[in-house]
Amino acid sequence: MGLSLDTNKQYTYADYLTWWDDKRRELVGGFIKMMSPAAARQHQEISGNLYWELRNLIKQNKGKCKIFTAPFDVRLPKNGETENEQINTVVQPDICVVCNPEKLDTRGCLGAPDWVVEIQSPATARYDLTEKFNLYEASGVREYWVVFPAEAIQVFLLQANGTYDNGTLYEEGKVPIHIFEGESIDLKDVF
Repeated sequence: MGLSLDTNKQYTYADYLTWWDDKRRELVGGFIKMMSPAAARQHQEISGNLYWELRNLIKQNKGKCKIFTAPFDVRLPKNGETENEQINTVVQPDICVVCNPEKLDTRGCLGAPDWVVEIQSPATARYDLTEKFNLYEASGVREYWVVFPAEAIQVFLLQANGTYDNGTLYEEGKVPIHIFEGESIDLKDVF
């Protein structure tokens, strides 16, 4: 028997922790957002390539940042709320980088990662470019990459006023990593 949840009801992270089934979900403002059960092969290849490049980059630079891939819970509290019963937004970015070890706990990340990567699929395109874009911006994610499997990456950077810039689209060459000054990733290594 499957778990029956009301998609019109608001839930908290405490509720989320009780859902023991094989379905992947995110909470945005307390509302359930269903996720696809498994990513397509191309999505997995891109994710693996990016993870490999980033992990090596962090390791070579002896960085304190940590890299995580989905499923990995990122709780985005509002107004400093830290109790599970108060948090109503939890997402699972395809890849995220956290440079502040105080944000990491046994359940994942509590607070905005420094960098989030979402890899597009037909089912997630609008969600990643609207709701997640707005959520990451409001939460203070410094760098947000949207990866298009048609071999392009759009990079959004958080500005001093707390909003993302218009984004820069990269279709060839190297993509600068702004949270790691002077570093970049070659698109050939991603795709």
